[in-house]
Amino acid sequence: MLKKIIIYLMLCLELSSQVFAWDGYDYASSSCVEIEKYNLVREGEDIEIYDYDTHEYKDVYVQSIEGTELEVYDYDSGETRTFDME
Repeated sequence: MLKKIIIYLMLCLELSSQVFAWDGYDYASSSCVEIEKYNLVREGEDIEIYDYDTHEYKDVYVQSIEGTELEVYDYDSGETRTFDME
């Protein structure tokens, strides 16, 4: 019985960690960004972000990930952006 409870709790924790978005901040543009939960954030992949500065969703290309620092190429602006993610 205890084993089933532990497995159930582990499953709940795993699923709840996938429900939330990932928030970050772009110091260069003083803008908050949010990455929705359905995005798979991996180097070499396109993801969608919400930019609170422009109030728009944008597609970006993930160039690198180092700890909580995410470097992306913004297709709209043609610039590389660095996000400090929480």
